[in-house]
Amino acid sequence: MARRALKLASLAAATSGIYLYGNKFLDPNDFGVVRVGRAITTTAVITYDYLTSLRSVPYGSEEYDFLKSQVHLRSAERLRELCCANRGTFIKVGQHLGALDYLLPEEYTRTLKVLHSQAPQSTRQEIEQVIREDLGKEIKELFLSFEDTPLGAASLAQVHKAVLQDGRTVAVKIQHPKVRAQSSKDILLMEVLLLVVKQIFPDFEFMWLVEEAKKNLPLELDFLNEGRNAEKVAHMLKNFEFLKVPRIYWELSTRRVLLMEFMEGGQVNDRAYMERNGINVNEISRNLGKLYSEMIFVNGFVHCDPHPGNVLVKKCPASGKAHIILLDHGLYQDVEIRSNAAAYLPQITQLLNNVPRQMLLLLKTNDLLRGIESALHTRASASSFLNMSRCCIRAVSTYQRSKSHSLYRRAQISLTEALSLWQINLYELFLWLKGSQLGNWVIALLSQMHHSMY
Repeated sequence: MARRALKLASLAAATSGIYLYGNKFLDPNDFGVVRVGRAITTTAVITYDYLTSLRSVPYGSEEYDFLKSQVHLRSAERLRELCCANRGTFIKVGQHLGALDYLLPEEYTRTLKVLHSQAPQSTRQEIEQVIREDLGKEIKELFLSFEDTPLGAASLAQVHKAVLQDGRTVAVKIQHPKVRAQSSKDILLMEVLLLVVKQIFPDFEFMWLVEEAKKNLPLELDFLNEGRNAEKVAHMLKNFEFLKVPRIYWELSTRRVLLMEFMEGGQVNDRAYMERNGINVNEISRNLGKLYSEMIFVNGFVHCDPHPGNVLVKKCPASGKAHIILLDHGLYQDVEIRSNAAAYLPQITQLLNNVPRQMLLLLKTNDLLRGIESALHTRASASSFLNMSRCCIRAVSTYQRSKSHSLYRRAQISLTEALSLWQINLYELFLWLKGSQLGNWVIALLSQMHHSMY
């Protein structure tokens, strides 16, 4: 009965906005009363399901665990439907939830992961509208050609391939036109609903999601900030010749439109692409570990969204070397690990809910990198762990030297650093020998000699 009433309330809210639908740029799903009504209804139904489905079952029993899993699954599906319907900020938050394998039940993460492939697409008319408003010109005035089908669509924006009047091929990132106006209201709505849920379920510990959205979403919606991040990381890591970051064309960029040098390649987890193009997967895995270890431990400026669509690989025809192309620079974190690594160690032993939010993003980044290594079958070489260890040793040693006023103590720190790095190199050589044909031959020979002795 309660569920039927909630559905009727949602239908009434939707109906109240439909009469306004006349302009071809408008969608009843974009009206506040519809979005609010849908979010309230979904939250109420999920809450009611948890309150009623488990109350008569003994806690900790097999039946309780089974029913709880079913409630998790139903609730995750309702949440997914809400995100798909309200789009924009809701899909962004849903995607973030889908990546929290270390915090949420598996039913939620498995169900919400599909949101990465269900991002909305703006129409050609909406794209033209944004470009006209931000750049003051029509598409045909700016570009010789402009591909209607986007290269990719995300929760906040989509990217199109185009050719400028001077012949340069560019990637044009265009924000969905309604996202900015809706985002602040959506976050406020989420905050209110989560506060209500917190009152009903005191153990609910996800208010930090709203705080993260409040802090990060305005940055991700400002494409000028993304352009500055791209230039900053390109400058910081300029010594890595394998890294390529698209150049930003500032004269045609605004907060909602970003023009970049067009770069293409295969996704970093596509082992078949690398084999077809003669790219060494172990080299890519090793360089990826170097790249992120340097960002985390040395520069303290970390690209926090390295999913395969944002990290491409390509073999340079001229040099024959493999390049890593880093895209989507909207979300970076300044972390304090490089100067205060030891302060985090006690917290890591606590529940993950108590880990600083920046650390959660780093853990998410770490999970994505490990997933890429698994897809490339390079985990056995432990290259990323070894590179991370090297960067960590360098960062800690640099910090210790900066705090030491004794020449003898600084020399001692440098000697310890050199010894530790030498030990890592030795271990890396051991792993290489173990995985090589020569290593297998030596192990077989030693094994044969051992058996002959006995």
